[in-house]
Amino acid sequence: MKKKRIAVMGATGAVGTRFLSILQERNFPGKNLKLLASSRSKGKKIKYGNKKLTVEVLTHNSFKGVDIVLSSAGAARSREFLPSAVKAGCVCIDNTSAYRMDKDVPLVVPEVNPQAVKRHKGIIANPNCSTIQMVVALWPLHKRARIKRIVVSTYQSVSGAGWKKIQELKNETAKLSRSSGSESLGKHNINKKFIKEFPYQIAFNLIPHIDTFLDNSYTKEEMKMVNETRKIMEDDKIGVTATAIRVPVYFAHSESINVETAEKITPEEAREILDSSPGVTVIDDLIRPEYPMPLDAEGRDDVFVGRIREDESIANGLNLWVVSDNLRKGAALNAIQIAELL
Repeated sequence: MKKKRIAVMGATGAVGTRFLSILQERNFPGKNLKLLASSRSKGKKIKYGNKKLTVEVLTHNSFKGVDIVLSSAGAARSREFLPSAVKAGCVCIDNTSAYRMDKDVPLVVPEVNPQAVKRHKGIIANPNCSTIQMVVALWPLHKRARIKRIVVSTYQSVSGAGWKKIQELKNETAKLSRSSGSESLGKHNINKKFIKEFPYQIAFNLIPHIDTFLDNSYTKEEMKMVNETRKIMEDDKIGVTATAIRVPVYFAHSESINVETAEKITPEEAREILDSSPGVTVIDDLIRPEYPMPLDAEGRDDVFVGRIREDESIANGLNLWVVSDNLRKGAALNAIQIAELL
């Protein structure tokens, strides 16, 4: 296979660093890897295999001689710089929200719609992390008995919001743990000056608010799941409603998913279908008991599914618990799998 020259936009960020480690793990046929970031990271050295690569400042002239761009530098930078990359002859795989709902840009999860890659015009969008893990788990069931409706609640780790959010959880947890007495875990021990990244204390707390609120009272994160799911699964008739919650977990997102199908699927059949589906691992043993948890998924590639049971309130309903590493399958790995399809 001919080696491709790869450029990574946002190379020093949470997803960018995962791009680099996964490219190595999967022996991606790349050459002369180019690391791009803001001027704050200019000259920084990053180890890649037995080499140390120097981070360059991202400019409109950064893409000469590059074949594939892996982008995770924020939506604004994607909108600004990816047209220049396309003009230079690159194929861009974008891990931001910039182009996901553009009708001319494929939104791809390789286990679900790999054929969509062929329709690209220079840019391919990587879906939202919580959407990716959900559709990987639901697509095999949708093929068996069309899904009519999805109700999902997400429990999303702080790493989905970047390195600063990870550090904020560490700082708050350490501060509260050093305090004495049961009252030390209360909200009054974190003053507003300490809160910098999240709108409220995240340690020992849940925040039902990810991204900005829209006119319909949903957040952008919730509506991403609605719109992206329909686009990826190519079915605008699927009813989707979502509630997105930030939880004090460092890595891996969890989702409670309820689906209503056109035909009945028993829990036993669902386990059998998912057990044989690419990218899915079923952990569902209530005797031991075993079920997916964020600690199980951290650092692993698959989407983990458990707590598969019938929704007894409707004729054709299932409940599932789905967990995946948001920085791997939910971001970097999915993008690299798209690059492998190319």
